[in-house]
Amino acid sequence: MLEQIKKEIIEYGNLAGVKGYTPGISGNISARFGDNVVITSSGSANGYLEDEDFSVIDFSGNSVSGNPKPSSEKFLHLEFYKKRPDINYILHVHSPYLTAFAASGIALDDAISPEIVYCFGKIPLAQYAIPGSSELVEKTSIYFDEYDVVLLENHGVIVGGSTMKQAYLNLELVEEYAKTIICAKILGGAKILPKDEVEKIYLLRQK
Repeated sequence: MLEQIKKEIIEYGNLAGVKGYTPGISGNISARFGDNVVITSSGSANGYLEDEDFSVIDFSGNSVSGNPKPSSEKFLHLEFYKKRPDINYILHVHSPYLTAFAASGIALDDAISPEIVYCFGKIPLAQYAIPGSSELVEKTSIYFDEYDVVLLENHGVIVGGSTMKQAYLNLELVEEYAKTIICAKILGGAKILPKDEVEKIYLLRQK
């Protein structure tokens, strides 16, 4: 089980690296593992993960096995899991287009794409706090109950999913959406969907 989780994280971490979503040693990836969590270690590179780059921690953040230096963002991941029993995998990355919005202090909360409205509702922006801090956990976790994707101001993005594949596809979808919005701004700005059309989309989500 543990080896399979590591294999999945390595595979999708490599894919995220190839796509340019996780440059250098930025970001971290985790997965539920029974009563514990498997998380990439401090200083590891998501696109080039190896077996020794994983830590197993409990839900208090204590190291259980593996690399003794888990990511400094471990409590951010743990809080996401605590609030959302349906989330089993988390990616925190600094992908360029989403991070551009985060660095600009702009949430992706306008109803522009039916697909994004259907899948995520909106993508909120958590107020800035220093990475790895309890303040960051506090300011970001207020969105975890309702949202699978949250921008971190001047920082990056955190994305959850029920499977590793879903978490990655969520990231891929919203990163490309952010790219589209930036391109639309160059062309004069994206058109916002009418309120009645947004309501129709939300009705579809309830079916």
